[in-house]
Amino acid sequence: MTDSHPLAAAPENADAPPYAARLNLPQREAVLTTEGPVLMLAGAGTGKTAALTARLAHLVATRRAWPSEILCVTFTNKAAREMRERVGHLIGDAVEGMPWLGTFHSICARMLRRHAELVGLQSNYTIIDTDDQLRLLKALIREAEIDEKRWPPRQLAGLIDRWKNRGLNPDDLDEVENETYANGQGQRMYRVYQDRLKGLNACDFGDLLLHMLNIFRQHRDVLEQYQARFKYVLVDEYQDTNAVQYLWLRLLAQERKNICVVGDDDQSIYSWRGAEVANILRFEKDFPGAKVVRLEQNYRSTPQILAAASGLIASNSQRLGKTLWTELPQGQKVRVIGVWDAPEEARRVGEEIERIEREGASLEQVAILVRAQYQTREFEDRFIQIGMNYRIIGGFRFYERAEIRDALAYLRVIAQPQDDLAFERIYNQPKRGLGAKTLEKMHQHARRREMPLAAAALELADSDELPARARNTIGDLMRLFYNWREMAEAVTPSDLLRAVLEESGYDDMLKADRSAESAGRADNLVELARAMEEYETLGDFLEHVSLVMDNDASDEEEKVTIMTMHAAKGLEFDNVFLPGWEEGVFPSQRSLDEGGLASLEEERRLAYVAITRARRRCTILHAANRRIFGQWNSSIPSRFIDELPDEHVESETTMTGGRSLWQANWTESEDPFAHLSESRPERSSARGPGWQRALATGYETKQKRVPEPGRSAASFAAKPRTDIATVARVFHEKFGYGEVIGQEGNKLEIEFDKAGTKRVIDSFVKAAD
Repeated sequence: MTDSHPLAAAPENADAPPYAARLNLPQREAVLTTEGPVLMLAGAGTGKTAALTARLAHLVATRRAWPSEILCVTFTNKAAREMRERVGHLIGDAVEGMPWLGTFHSICARMLRRHAELVGLQSNYTIIDTDDQLRLLKALIREAEIDEKRWPPRQLAGLIDRWKNRGLNPDDLDEVENETYANGQGQRMYRVYQDRLKGLNACDFGDLLLHMLNIFRQHRDVLEQYQARFKYVLVDEYQDTNAVQYLWLRLLAQERKNICVVGDDDQSIYSWRGAEVANILRFEKDFPGAKVVRLEQNYRSTPQILAAASGLIASNSQRLGKTLWTELPQGQKVRVIGVWDAPEEARRVGEEIERIEREGASLEQVAILVRAQYQTREFEDRFIQIGMNYRIIGGFRFYERAEIRDALAYLRVIAQPQDDLAFERIYNQPKRGLGAKTLEKMHQHARRREMPLAAAALELADSDELPARARNTIGDLMRLFYNWREMAEAVTPSDLLRAVLEESGYDDMLKADRSAESAGRADNLVELARAMEEYETLGDFLEHVSLVMDNDASDEEEKVTIMTMHAAKGLEFDNVFLPGWEEGVFPSQRSLDEGGLASLEEERRLAYVAITRARRRCTILHAANRRIFGQWNSSIPSRFIDELPDEHVESETTMTGGRSLWQANWTESEDPFAHLSESRPERSSARGPGWQRALATGYETKQKRVPEPGRSAASFAAKPRTDIATVARVFHEKFGYGEVIGQEGNKLEIEFDKAGTKRVIDSFVKAAD
């Protein structure tokens, strides 16, 4: 090293440099062990970020490497920024010379710019986002004449992402992988997609790593260039690496073997996005002679909380093992509270929060961590009732989620057909082939006739103004609304919603979408139906939702945090509430069904993460009953509760429900649709010949004329223009010139010069010049 090094004056091989003086002995050992592979096994709250940044500073301060000779990889941009800021405080301006401190994707993108031609790209390649990817895949699926409804683009996108996370190119897929899409067309579609990306000089996020892995494997000179450049490799959150990240890192570090990885096998909770806990478990095998430094002193939680969490995670077999301890005061035991049902669970949590708030606790230091997003709805409703401020982290409020808004829009149109905003949201959701031009046509006609959008759509469906396919689609949708509006008078709001989701095709849309998010969206809709069971009428429920949506405390006010356990990783709160600890909810039945023992161990790691978010108090709740699809389901406490050490747990059960489980089942088991099939004809005839029109659109005609029995409900109008019939020649923007040969209400039958005979609405024609 020359004297021009920015920290040349720093003491070399100092036993206790300033940046390590405040570290405990294991942390200092991890910092000062610079040569050879190091596994920093850092338990929750043990100061791993402080140790990692101090190690980075030490490598620069002791002149073991220039800042540009250190590769430091994080998982998020936020973590990279925090790392850069911390190192900057320790070593000053030298941090500006660290171009290889960042996320996996940002670092690989930089590398790929230099070597793009080796994978058939130019250096100015474009990185496409998810929307662009889905549009491209949709086009390719159509070109391949694959049924898009059965094999949707989002499913193919998920498969391709999974293959890339595993480091698999199209030629690497085996027969089983190939069969996972379109009956053996997975490999071909993957190859066509990759070829099309290259033709566009583009890549997706998965390509950034996969392309660099391919370059390292196929071009030894490039790999050796980077192996020589990086004297030290540091990796944060190593337990969250997937296969392609692992393979990329292993190639880079194999030559010098100066790699330090920081992670916690007990906090590996992201297998659903490709993370493999095996990567950290086999680190010592990949790098023989690796030094393992265990960071076990916890600076966050009380001994009672740590002991409970440690006792729970000890049931996992796939772990390296460590024992967390702390010098903090003993604190309270973990509380386990049994309640009757989900509403009581929310009430109890609300009462507990109000109590600790009276004791002086800040709402900012209170968190409710749930296993699934649908669980938040009960707490949101309860907090609205008692006036408690809250925020949703890592997602939308329950009633703001897209699938919930879609469902509510259907219900709003049923209850209030003049709700144009709601109708516009769902007229083509799920996709029905009604595009922007159709919507524009509906808006134009609605403005001309001064009628609601749904009524305008129905009139257009009974004319030749729209293509036949669009007319039929709108007609089918209006018939559904007619049925639902009639059904709303006879069934509960929750049963109405279930019928809407099924008959509209919304349920089928979610089933066809095999992405990881789809299952959660379906769960949210199940919870919405459950919420509606508490309301006698659809109007009552929609009014409640309006009040909930209107509640929005200012950013300056303290708020309770509600979030999923996954989103809470890395965070901490004084008071943590963990509801829903029942078999099937947590551990998740879906996870157990799909992953067996491996998934059970990951669910247990998730429980460990959830408990260790608490600094002072941790409260676990489980309900004896949960209501799903209108039926009470008896629940048993989660197996994780039994695995908590008795000496660190305080149990309490409060069962205040008013009905027995048998009574609930008996009451709700009646078929609410049983009496409808025979009674509809009698009710229909009693209402008069115009009743279908009102049910279908909710819009009463201003004419006294009513449609003939058996005619479409679309044959009504609001403002007829009968004067146009007295004009012999008319002009239509789409069909051209023609002769009026007949009229029915506001419908004109016209013999057009070039388009033949058409039925059109009078407002769409004008007298010919």
